[in-house]
Amino acid sequence: MRDLSEKTDRNFQLILIKPSHYDDDGYVIRWWRAMIPSNSLAALYGIAADCAERRVLGPDVGIDITVIDETNTRVNVVALLRQLKANNNFGMVALVGVQSNQYPRALDIAKPFRDAGIPVAMGGFHVSGCLSMLDGHAVGLDECREMGISMFAGEVEGRLDTVLQDAASGTLAPLYNFMNDLPSIEGAAVPFLPKANVAQTLGLSTSFDAGRGCPYQCSFCTIINVQGRKSRFRTADDVEKLVRMNWAQGIHKFFITDDNFARNRDWEAIFDRLIQLRERDGIPLGLMIQVDTLCHKIPNFIEKSKRAGVTRVFIGLENVNPDNLTAAKKNQNKITEYRKMLLAWKAQGIMTLAGYILGFPADTPESIRRDIAIIQHELPLDVIEFFVLTPLPGSEDHQTLFRKGVAMDPDLNIYDVEHVCTEHPKMSKKEWESIYQEAWSLYYSPEHLKTLLRRAVATGVPLASLVKVLVSFATTVPLENVHPLQSGLLRLKHPSERRPDMPRESALVFWPRFVGETIAKHLKLGGTIARLAASAYVISRDKNAKSYTDQALTPVGDHEDETLELFTKTAGGQAAVSHIKKVNELTHAHRVAQ
Repeated sequence: MRDLSEKTDRNFQLILIKPSHYDDDGYVIRWWRAMIPSNSLAALYGIAADCAERRVLGPDVGIDITVIDETNTRVNVVALLRQLKANNNFGMVALVGVQSNQYPRALDIAKPFRDAGIPVAMGGFHVSGCLSMLDGHAVGLDECREMGISMFAGEVEGRLDTVLQDAASGTLAPLYNFMNDLPSIEGAAVPFLPKANVAQTLGLSTSFDAGRGCPYQCSFCTIINVQGRKSRFRTADDVEKLVRMNWAQGIHKFFITDDNFARNRDWEAIFDRLIQLRERDGIPLGLMIQVDTLCHKIPNFIEKSKRAGVTRVFIGLENVNPDNLTAAKKNQNKITEYRKMLLAWKAQGIMTLAGYILGFPADTPESIRRDIAIIQHELPLDVIEFFVLTPLPGSEDHQTLFRKGVAMDPDLNIYDVEHVCTEHPKMSKKEWESIYQEAWSLYYSPEHLKTLLRRAVATGVPLASLVKVLVSFATTVPLENVHPLQSGLLRLKHPSERRPDMPRESALVFWPRFVGETIAKHLKLGGTIARLAASAYVISRDKNAKSYTDQALTPVGDHEDETLELFTKTAGGQAAVSHIKKVNELTHAHRVAQ
């Protein structure tokens, strides 16, 4: 790769910003070290670096790339404007991967740059999803037009050359819409971020997508309407390239962001290459992947996950009530397979995390409490991430409500899957919000935390790693009032980063309160860490720890469906079991007839 710092006659200033969003007090959510790396930012940087290397603006024009992930780095607008002015404003600001809840913040970031005449472009799920599913003027897109922000819909592989050339010549178009022309990503520039940016995440981890698109039809999902239902993939060579690029700068932990890596047709070739890199070349890979609930049926998938370096797996469980899954068009989830699948991951000592959505049509506070108790006792899950069912712009759910004229909250900032944005048939807004908050304390109760630690020792899940994750998921909501996926280490705030429609606080009021709150939170956090660490120490020293078992760890039996509440407490569960029995009877009869 050509040295991007090589001197040229002129240098175009490309400023890539991944916006955060505002908390309930109106302050930007930012951390000293953020939990989740941004794949959108890594993908854009990789493509932009390729454009710089190829000199797409001409042989004598370089491209200086500034990368800012606002979840871990302050967007210092004054300094950035100064940087641009020193370069005769020859450059542009690109707001990257903007989700609906980040859209208001993105507009606020863009305004001073547009006021200064700087070209600004915005892409991501909000713009792409709205243009894909709505009329093109809905959900705030006209604000982009009024501010002169160029909107980019779709994916930028093979298209960034044109955008940069237009920006450099002062002819940036109002809209670049490639939603009907999704590119191949095979052989494309791979996601990459310099170590200085990766160092702002917990655990020095980065991310990449090995594939895009999903064949399923979940009504709450935006991915199928933005990345398409036809899957596209990177090759094993692509993956090896990005791994080696990162290992050259000392980075070996990756979050593979594919919504469902188990449905990547090249999963085995990619895993085989990663296994080679670990076992032959000594690269100590640590991976987190996302899969569906039927991944255990793919021969060798879970076993090769372990050898490839997978230490954590996120599973789109979503719910244990088949009626709710049907309502969300997530019929691929079979609750009769949940235990088999989770025990298969446990057998490899891999930590399991599951998404669980609250607010499906059949949900009530009572049914949610019951279902959480069932999960605790009968499913060998380590970590649950609770979400509020949200009609995200770009999803079928949002499109349906929009077309029917059903009221949805106009503040896009709260479309973060932790706030209630519309009505529910069986719960008031207050009840829905309350049970969401309560769900965290129910699942992460002191008693259940000890159970999770006992299961970890018995199944070979690394105890220290689990303790770190449990601390985050047990404390973030009560202490910070944000979702753990938006969390990090040491919350940072600045009085200048408050929403413009909220009053600016005096520094004499803001800073003493912020310092006091930070100290109080960390005292509580320290207490939780001490208690969990003490429990982990005692449990690990127990001579019988390896032989611990309970209902969740019990191997799947032939007739367990007759006793487990997972199958008996809902009509959908009973129907699912009856269906499986009928299939088994017919299969047996067919074999006998043969």
